[in-house]
Amino acid sequence: MEPLVCFPDPVLPVVGTALRQCGLGFRAASSPEAASSLEMTSTKDGWAGAVVSAADDLSRAIAFCRHLRRREDPVSPLLLVIAEDQLRELQLRDDLFDDFCVLPSRPAEIAARLEHLMWRSGRNAAPHVIEHGPLVLNLETYQAAVAGRVLDLTYMEYELLRFLAAHPGKVFTRETLLSRVWGYEYYGGARTVDVHVRRLRAKLGEEHAHLIETVRSVGYRFGQPAWSPGPEPSP
Repeated sequence: MEPLVCFPDPVLPVVGTALRQCGLGFRAASSPEAASSLEMTSTKDGWAGAVVSAADDLSRAIAFCRHLRRREDPVSPLLLVIAEDQLRELQLRDDLFDDFCVLPSRPAEIAARLEHLMWRSGRNAAPHVIEHGPLVLNLETYQAAVAGRVLDLTYMEYELLRFLAAHPGKVFTRETLLSRVWGYEYYGGARTVDVHVRRLRAKLGEEHAHLIETVRSVGYRFGQPAWSPGPEPSP
């Protein structure tokens, strides 16, 4: 995704933290001219959105918003961050911003508002991923990595790992895995699941092979169960 443009420069620390929590790249600009110059060198398809802070100067922030929204290709989504004492001065102009957030706010709130705006505009703030300990699966690129090492998986190996990792702690029989991963029209035997699990464990490496556990006489489980009984009490 292309980066967002932020005003002013330097960006407010709380805004910078929120953007990093979203996994978004950004560039800071102190004026409309600086934003235009940055856009030419930092993006290919224009800004992915904007976060404009009015904490220091509401009039300059509104002017920056106006520049972004009155262009031939208006920047959207646009989140305006204002101070509480600026609420009375703020003229709600839907054409200048998509949402606003009042300081003081936690980075998590700003991040949530921004992620909602990105989703509403048809963009994702960050790629969809499944994370479990050292394992990360990117659902958009069909890539998997363990402890930072990219795994060379076949399509069905990836699909099996994705399915298991999406249901941590749950036990699946071989028959269920065949129907849910390979499909109801697949006529291969249960041994197909065993072969793919063995290959996955080999590719995960000895240190991480335990992520896929064998449940004797039942099937397979990814990760530890959500609950397990404690040790037997002493007599």
